[in-house]
Amino acid sequence: MHFLQTFGVIGLAIAFVIGSAASKLVSALVADIVNPLVGLALQDVGDLKKLSFTVFKSTFAYGDLIANIIDFLIIAVIVFILYKQLSKFKLVDDKTKS
Repeated sequence: MHFLQTFGVIGLAIAFVIGSAASKLVSALVADIVNPLVGLALQDVGDLKKLSFTVFKSTFAYGDLIANIIDFLIIAVIVFILYKQLSKFKLVDDKTKS
């Protein structure tokens, strides 16, 4: 709520667009850099998204889930770091409030 009071709807729209672009960037990083490196480490697979196992003729592809978890964790760390850095710059001083 404080964000909306300080920056308004325009600030929220800008944050949404920047967040969306950052999400695409991190997804590309995971797909193009992390997945091949993990696939290289696993040698048998070649690509993280190809990881799967079979139970009673049913195939469970869990590699894509792992890639999405890595994607989420990278975005969460970036958002946490940005939040910590931005919280250092208080726009309204609490001591001057009545």
